[in-house]
Amino acid sequence: MAPRNDQRGDQHRVNDRIRAREVRLIGPTGDQLGIKPVPEALRMARGLDLDLVEVAPNANPPVCRIMDYGKFKYEEGQKAKEARRKSTNVSVKEVKYRPKIGKGDFNTKTRNVIRFIDEGHKVKVTLQFRGREMAHPELGTKILDDVLEAVGPAAKVDSQARLEGRSMSMVLSPDKKAQEAMKKAAAEAAREAEQADVAEAAEQGTE
Repeated sequence: MAPRNDQRGDQHRVNDRIRAREVRLIGPTGDQLGIKPVPEALRMARGLDLDLVEVAPNANPPVCRIMDYGKFKYEEGQKAKEARRKSTNVSVKEVKYRPKIGKGDFNTKTRNVIRFIDEGHKVKVTLQFRGREMAHPELGTKILDDVLEAVGPAAKVDSQARLEGRSMSMVLSPDKKAQEAMKKAAAEAAREAEQADVAEAAEQGTE
């Protein structure tokens, strides 16, 4: 990539815009090349048809890396775009229950709660009371406790259960550390099961 000097809108000093007299140089593959005068570092970058980019201006001396700056900016832009997409897609889903809900409906709604949590969404679990049901808020508390038990460690409580008007609700959010631990444990269990199957097959083959 031919070196560029135009830096409008860039966050890094590039090529001839680097002000330091000498820099600590990192090669295109991440190898440490030591402290070099800027003219020498520029010659090395241009010899590879790449750019000299100041990546740590406050270091002493500043740190520069030889790279394809156009490609670097593109990849950084893609990462930022993906981060914005993920943050935009995360929303609060609501799943509504009734205090006297049947087992089948409870299981269906709770599966939705688990699915939303697995997809990275927050979930507002709401109990809707009608008429004389308002006299028994403990029924709603019991349902919310059952939902928490069914969801397990994959979620954490962001907002504790509270009664507002004729509704009782709590907010759950994904517990990413717990989810990663669960995935790791499941993968380990699958690996152990596979190893056991291989060992059993080998043992049968020797009989």
